[in-house]
Amino acid sequence: MIRAAPLLFTAGLALAGLGALRDFGDAWIARTDLPPVLTETSVEVVDRTGTLMRVFPVEDGRWRLAVSVSDVDPLLIDMLIRYEDQRFWSHAGVDPLALIRAALQSAWHGEIVSGGSTLTMQLARLLENGSTGQWSGKLRQMRLALALERRLTKDQILSLYLLHAPYGGNLEGIRSATRAWFGKDPRRLTHAEAALLIALPQSPEARRPDRNPDTARAARDRVLARLAQDGVIAQDDTQVALRSAVPLRAHRFPALAPHLTDQVAVQDPVALRHHLTLDARLQARLERLLQEDMAQAPPRVSAALVVADHRTGEILASVGSPDFTDTQRQGFVDMTRAIRSPGSTLKPLVYGLAFDQGLVHPATLIHDGPVQFGRYAPQNFDGQFRGDIRVRDALQLSLNIPVIKLTHAMGPARVMSAISRAGVEARVPGGKPGLAISLGGIGLSLRDLVQLYAALASGGEAIPLSHLPQAEQPKTRLISRSAAWQIGHVLADLAPPPGAPAHAVAYKTGTSYGHRDAWAVGWDGRHVIGVWVGRPDGTPVPGAYGADAAAPILFKAFGSLKPAFDPLPPPPPETLLLGAAQLPQPLQRFSARQSGLQQANAPELTFPPDGASLSLSDAGLVVKLRGGQRPYAILSNGLPVAMNIHAQEVEMPNPGAGFSTLTVVDAQGQSARVNIRVLD
Repeated sequence: MIRAAPLLFTAGLALAGLGALRDFGDAWIARTDLPPVLTETSVEVVDRTGTLMRVFPVEDGRWRLAVSVSDVDPLLIDMLIRYEDQRFWSHAGVDPLALIRAALQSAWHGEIVSGGSTLTMQLARLLENGSTGQWSGKLRQMRLALALERRLTKDQILSLYLLHAPYGGNLEGIRSATRAWFGKDPRRLTHAEAALLIALPQSPEARRPDRNPDTARAARDRVLARLAQDGVIAQDDTQVALRSAVPLRAHRFPALAPHLTDQVAVQDPVALRHHLTLDARLQARLERLLQEDMAQAPPRVSAALVVADHRTGEILASVGSPDFTDTQRQGFVDMTRAIRSPGSTLKPLVYGLAFDQGLVHPATLIHDGPVQFGRYAPQNFDGQFRGDIRVRDALQLSLNIPVIKLTHAMGPARVMSAISRAGVEARVPGGKPGLAISLGGIGLSLRDLVQLYAALASGGEAIPLSHLPQAEQPKTRLISRSAAWQIGHVLADLAPPPGAPAHAVAYKTGTSYGHRDAWAVGWDGRHVIGVWVGRPDGTPVPGAYGADAAAPILFKAFGSLKPAFDPLPPPPPETLLLGAAQLPQPLQRFSARQSGLQQANAPELTFPPDGASLSLSDAGLVVKLRGGQRPYAILSNGLPVAMNIHAQEVEMPNPGAGFSTLTVVDAQGQSARVNIRVLD
């Protein structure tokens, strides 16, 4: 009888209060100080479809996910109200009838059988973390419940209850509970799941299903039995629910892309929900892929991977390490952002620029032999020389000497300018680029490298990569369409790793000095993927090559991305598809020069000037030349339009409306170019 005293007291208050509140109740309730109802909720990161990727606990270590009534299955709402507070929609915060019933039951049984508290009163207790067993605490809850009902709507009260109800351990709120116990949000629930969620808040620790499954099941079944007795649940549904098992373990909260999600949370600490362009399912598959591949790797070796849509610039997956928690491999270091030497992976860009400059064509012969530039004498990776070789073969074999010759002819500054136009900030040792930049003598991140390759993949137009949704970004022309296609055509002919399909992906591998970094970057008709393998501390990995360590992961990543490759595009109409013998004479063989394009006798296009906008109507375009060694050849967008020219002024066909690149090549292979726009 003693334990029933608070309920008897409050029942008396309820009866007396019906008349008393008419006299002074309004003022009493109005003076009530409400506790804070704006509560900290977990920061969430979602993918492109709204799928949850990462949840951060609130400051006290609790999982408290934001929720409203509209986020919850109506089945649970109906069962909760019918079980806990049948007159919820009509009472003013206190249900006198429920209190009287509870008091009479307590007096008859000598103990508390039912509490008589409304959901609003339970919310009041949760907001103040107050007690329920003392009459003073019950009175405070009644007063606070009445005040809450006057200042909030019923949906707001119900949403607050669903946000604060405890579900065992550090789980608070219905979304945290369904995520932990069922691995899903509360939008779709079974009768058994809903009944367990109703039972748990009454005694969350004693009824935790992972620790006390029998107690949890018994409490759930009591809820089901009473609701079935009241006609809320059909008998068939009740029997199915009673046969359902209770969860025996809690699901982990998602923690995909931990490096990137940490970054976005730090960059915008005020936001409670971050939207990314990533694909959660793809991210999970690729994280497992790297974990499986690195399980057999040497100690301290890590890996990273980036996937992007080169048409839109959206990053679809970003894996900074195989395991964020692996301290031996320094898994906490995001190797998609770490600055490393790119090895030979910049060679395709250099060749693309050389194609545009009219220096070479894929069929051009170039000499691979001993060469020296001042004190710099580059060597091929294997120390051998191959003599005269086609440019396409030099790129496929990743020879060093031919690409150094082209870099010297154009000037390292031109290569650095192209990298900058692609939106990439490269770190140059000493601040001044040298010829070795083409062999990896600069610092880039994996994400930078994927952005560069996205330009090659999208017809030579650079687009900023982003993991955040954004409006359509302007593209910057890096190289011509024909040059980009030629690079892709050459790289697609590389032999793939064993078991991978041929000609499906244009890709390039690279290995930095001392085997510190192994790379593979490639693209098909829609996506570009970059892979890095190495040690985060920069120490060598003996015997690690891009072709062996990174390329197999690249092709597996494409397999995880989609069931079939998107075809590479056909050549643009302006592409020069000729063998060496059919090429203009200056393009048949590359002739090295002493000082690249800065020679005093280099050819010049004096008209039209670079950047000019011209209105030609139906007339041809007059081009004026000077300098260099005659005869000249003129190319428009990579396609020869005038050959064997000895005059300094020549009329060429109208290149058509839009932007065009005009290139003049002299008899010594020296070249110059201008970009013009022909108006409609």
